[in-house]
Amino acid sequence: MFTVRCTLGSAAWRHRISMSTAAAHPVAAVCQATATPDKEANFSACKRLVEEAKGRGASMVFLPEGFDYIGSSREETLALSESLAGDTISRYTQLARKLEVWLSRIYNSHIIINDKGDVVSVYRKSHLFDVELPEKGVSLKESAFTIPGPALVSPVQTPIGKVGLGICYDLRFPELSLALRHHGAEILTYPSAFTVATGAAHWEVLLRARAIETQCFVLAAAQVGRHHEKRSSHGHALAVDPWGEVLGDCGGESPGLALVEINLDRVGSTRRNMPVERHRRDTGFYRSVEET
Repeated sequence: MFTVRCTLGSAAWRHRISMSTAAAHPVAAVCQATATPDKEANFSACKRLVEEAKGRGASMVFLPEGFDYIGSSREETLALSESLAGDTISRYTQLARKLEVWLSRIYNSHIIINDKGDVVSVYRKSHLFDVELPEKGVSLKESAFTIPGPALVSPVQTPIGKVGLGICYDLRFPELSLALRHHGAEILTYPSAFTVATGAAHWEVLLRARAIETQCFVLAAAQVGRHHEKRSSHGHALAVDPWGEVLGDCGGESPGLALVEINLDRVGSTRRNMPVERHRRDTGFYRSVEET
């Protein structure tokens, strides 16, 4: 695994050495960015990350929630928004086509763009972050400017495997990840902009839990640092394997990326050796509790 200005543990550093030659399996890039209300600057920063990832062998690049912009108010957020046919989407589809790389992004939705520049999947965020934690300095009401999505979408076949789509706060709902796993997901992705307080407390443990319970790879691109005077993000873009081991952590300081090989044999062996899906009872069992 490679990084740019990212924090790595010793196990990840050894993996970095092993990937200095051609990777034996498809490579995914998990990116970390600091979006602001300046869409042009955000595009330039993400373009550099995508080009860097492609140059280092990535066949699919994951960008964080809101990487096109993070507004400083409800009014600014709505004013900067675009339709899926808008100029911002067009620029990213052109970039994907030019570099022949797949992209994953958020724009009120999680969008997968293939290497031809086609939008092949769109997932609209289901769970909105309406949370007040006064003791932690957290106050966000996402429903003030976002409509919740009506449904999950089927996992999409990509160069790195079958990818199930979630977004940020969706991470806290295991029902979503289990449904995607049931429909064939091998990789779950949660592009995010976790707050500093909730990220420090819950980010890594939630991502590892989703990986362990679904026996999927989990890739979570993240926002990091100060976006404007009202908001900062936790960072620590993460890649986790189906056993729950952290393969890469981009740290909490600055933008960058981590590359990770996606060896789907690890999904298969984990599921064979601990067949939790086969052991799972039918849904009715979990809805009924006997009174004692």
